Amino acid sequence: MFKVNDTVLYGNDGVCRISEIMTRKFTDKTMDYYVLKPIYNKSATTYVPVNNKELVAKMRRILSAEEIMELIHSMNDADTIWIANDNVRKEKYREIINSGDRKQIMMMVKTLFLHQQKLKEQGKKFHATDDRIFKEAEKILYEEFAYVLNIKQEEVIPFINQQIEVKAKEKA
Repeated sequence: MFKVNDTVLYGNDGVCRISEIMTRKFTDKTMDYYVLKPIYNKSATTYVPVNNKELVAKMRRILSAEEIMELIHSMNDADTIWIANDNVRKEKYREIINSGDRKQIMMMVKTLFLHQQKLKEQGKKFHATDDRIFKEAEKILYEEFAYVLNIKQEEVIPFINQQIEVKAKEKA
């Protein structure tokens, strides 16, 4: 069970702090809710019923700085997960995002980034669905990385690139 002031990752809301656990009565039902305040969207609030296992399962603990560094350093060795069929790819990538598995999300971001670069070289456009999924996955990762590493979101990509370069030099 989570408690007040825990920081979690929650679906599309990204990094959130549990500001309180409150009891609310709707019609004749009284329920407890986690009140989530997104770190990067101060005007939003999300209420997650404490007893709704499906919604609570979407609340994930944030990674530690060590786990993030490990994830970044494994990026070069990570496989890509390109799926040629648009519909199958969309469904699989949606599953990956919903799973919350950051390693899979990172692999997906890498795959979509490389595909986007290949299309640019060919003078072609990125598929709109791929772009949406790519931006959603980046938001999930970059918000968490920025929060945990105490850097700005726009500093995440340069930070990742720097870490990859450092790791490459160590291997050389």
